[in-house]
Amino acid sequence: MALIDDLKAETARIFRDQWNVREGRVVPSPEDVKLSNDAVHFDRATVLYADLSGSTKMVDTKKWYFSAEIYRTFLYCAARIVKYEGGEITSYDGDRIMGVFIGDNQTTSAARCGLKINYAAKHIINPAILKQYTSSTFKVRHVVGIDTSEVHVARTGARGGNDLVWIGRAPNYAAKMTSLDPDYPTWVTGNAYYFLADEAKYGGKDKSHMWEQRSWTDMSGMTIYRSSWTWTI
Repeated sequence: MALIDDLKAETARIFRDQWNVREGRVVPSPEDVKLSNDAVHFDRATVLYADLSGSTKMVDTKKWYFSAEIYRTFLYCAARIVKYEGGEITSYDGDRIMGVFIGDNQTTSAARCGLKINYAAKHIINPAILKQYTSSTFKVRHVVGIDTSEVHVARTGARGGNDLVWIGRAPNYAAKMTSLDPDYPTWVTGNAYYFLADEAKYGGKDKSHMWEQRSWTDMSGMTIYRSSWTWTI
C-alpha cells in the first residue's frame, strides 16, 4: 500500500471506530493500552511537570558535558522525588519530566514533590556544581507546574514508535505553567490548591502560608498560586 493510501485509511479508521473506555485504577504503561481507540479514564488525576529554565542559553554558552550533567542531575533528582512521593513518571521530554499522581492524597503529594524538587535544586545540585566547578556562577533554575482534573489516557503513534498521550486539562495546564517565573519554582492551579491538605499549604514553625495567589494573565486571569518554599528531603 502506498504511504498516502495508508495514511488516509488509518485516519478514517481512527475517526470511524468507537472508543473502548475503562476506569483506571493504576497509572497505565504503554503495554496496558491498545494501539487503537482504546482509553483509560480517571475521574481525577494530578499531573506535575518539572522543567529546567534557561536550558537553551545553557547549551549555547556551556560545554556540552556540563549541560549533560545539569540535565542528568536535575532529571534524576526530580524523577526520584516523584517516585518517592508515590507518583509515576510518564515521560521525559528534553529538559523536563512529567509525573502523574492518583489516589486520595494525590495533589498534596504532587505539591510536596514540587517543593522537594526546589530543595534538591537549591541544596543538592547547586552546591555540587560549585564544588566541582569552583569558579562557576551557574545555578540551576526550574519551574514545576501542577494541575488536577479528569483525564483520559490513550496510546498514539505508529507500530514500532508509540507512547501514551494524557488528554485533559491537567496535563496541558501543568505543562503551560512551566513557562512562568522561576523565582517562584512551584506553581499550582486554583483547582489543585483547593485539594491541598493543610500540611502542603502552611509551613515552618509558625505555620506560615507557603503560597501566593496570582492571576494568570495568559489564561484569562484564572487563579493560580506560586511558592518559593522548599520541603526538606
